[in-house]
This record gives sequence, structure tokens and C-alpha cells, in this order.
Amino acid sequence: MHEDRLVARHRRCWEKEQTFFEPIHYLALLDRKPGGFDYAKPLERWRLPECFPLLRRRLEAADSRYGTRWYIRVLRLLEKFSLRQLTDVVEYALGRDMIDPDSIRVMLEPRAEQPGEFFSLEGRPVFVLCKN
Repeated sequence: MHEDRLVARHRRCWEKEQTFFEPIHYLALLDRKPGGFDYAKPLERWRLPECFPLLRRRLEAADSRYGTRWYIRVLRLLEKFSLRQLTDVVEYALGRDMIDPDSIRVMLEPRAEQPGEFFSLEGRPVFVLCKN
């Protein structure tokens, strides 16, 4: 709790020397300190679909300095979108070599939007334009 607001909810472990981590909760910190990504205990057992390690390798090959940070930024999209939605877009992006975080976010946002409701004109008056 922070200022009477729920910030996070975690499962509780009653076993000795056992912990549960929610990896998504740690991504914001790793975004600021990307060098700790490979050593972060909360991510040790996080199993992501096969397209994610491929994305990371390609991002790091494209830019050895910022590749890991870009990968973390893609993973941070899980704060807002589901793993299934992000996986679909990452697979699509890899197939088109559009792998930077901004491109992936732009491709993801319209897919997550709910389609508008259909507005039926049935039973409504019909207007006809006439030329004089």
C-alpha cells in the first residue's frame, strides 16, 4: 500500500526459503539498470515464448549498447497488454524486421483496442439530396 492505494498484490509462500516473484513488477527497475537483467532473481524462472529470446538476440546484435534496454522496454509492454497480445506482435515484428520497441508498441496498441459498436441505420429516416 502507498497512500492508501494498492500498488501490487503477490501470492504468499508458506514454505521455508521459498519466494514467489512477479517478473513484470521488476521491469521498471531493470529499465533503469539494464546491466542487472541477466542476474535478476525475479526473472530466473520466467519462461517466455521462443520469440522473445530471438528478439533479444536481434536487438543486442543491432545495438550492443542499447539492445538489452530495448528488450526490457518491449517486455514492459506486458504492464499494459497480455502476453498473448505481445507474443503475436513480436512474432509479426520479427518476420518484418521491425523490432524496435516503438514499432512494436505502435503495432500492439490498435490490436488491443475494442472495435466500435455497429450503428444500424435500420428504421431511421432516409434523406435524399435533390439538385434544383
